[in-house]
Amino acid sequence: MKQFIRILLSLNLLFIGIHSMASEIKVIASVAFKEAYLAMQAEFEASSSHKLTTFWLPTVEIMNRLKAGEEADLVIVSSSSIDELIKLGIIQPKSAQPYVKSGIGIGMQKGALKPDISTSAALKQALLNAKSVAYSTGPSGVYLVSLFEKMGITQALAQKLKIIQGEPVGAVVQRGEAEIGLQQIPEILSVPSIDYVGPLPSDVQSITVFSFGVHEKVKDLSGVQAWIKVLQSNASVPHIKKFGLDPAW
Repeated sequence: MKQFIRILLSLNLLFIGIHSMASEIKVIASVAFKEAYLAMQAEFEASSSHKLTTFWLPTVEIMNRLKAGEEADLVIVSSSSIDELIKLGIIQPKSAQPYVKSGIGIGMQKGALKPDISTSAALKQALLNAKSVAYSTGPSGVYLVSLFEKMGITQALAQKLKIIQGEPVGAVVQRGEAEIGLQQIPEILSVPSIDYVGPLPSDVQSITVFSFGVHEKVKDLSGVQAWIKVLQSNASVPHIKKFGLDPAW
C-alpha cells in the first residue's frame, strides 16, 4: 500500500513539473496572415506544450490597446507600427524581426464581370466605374487614401467609399454591400466566396512587411522565441505562399 502511495505521489509531482514547464503565450496580431499562422499552430502546441492565445485585431485597435497599457508576449503587426511601439518603449528594441510581406489585392462578388486592372490607368477607371468601393483601416487602407489622392479621384470616390473595420473587406463584398473591395491579398483570399480579381498594378502597388516584436513585459521569452523560429522555418513557407504572402526573413 505504501509503495502504491509513493508511486501516486511521484506521478503527481511529475505531472506538476510538466505542467509548470508549459506556458500560455499571448499574441496580438494583424489578421493579414491569420490563415498561414493557424496552419502551424496545432503542431507547435502539441510538440512544445505551450498554449497560444492569439487576438486578431485591426492595426488601429492593436496600436490603441498597446498604447493604453495592454500587455502581450508577442506582437505581430506592420514594421512601421513595430518601429513606433519601440519608440514608445512597449516593444523590446532588438526584438524586431521581419515575418511576411504582402501586396494589396482586389476582390469582387463571385461571378461578377472583372474589370481591367492591369495598369494604373485601368485601375483608376475601374474605381471610377464601381458603384461602391470598400477598404480597411489597416496599412493597406492608409496607403489607398494617399493613392486615391495621387490619382486625383478622392472627390469622385467620396460618396461611394466604405471604410471597414472588424471584419475582412471580402465579407462586405460577399454580402453585396460593396462592388469592389481592396485589402491585403491574403485577407481577400480568406473569403473564398468572392472572386479574387488580382493585385494592384506594380507601379502603384504597396508592399507591407509584417514583423515580430517582443513586448517589454514578456512572460515567457523562450516560448516566444520558439514560436518565432517555427513561423520562420522552411516548413512554414508553403503555408505562407498559399495565402498570397511571401517570406520576409
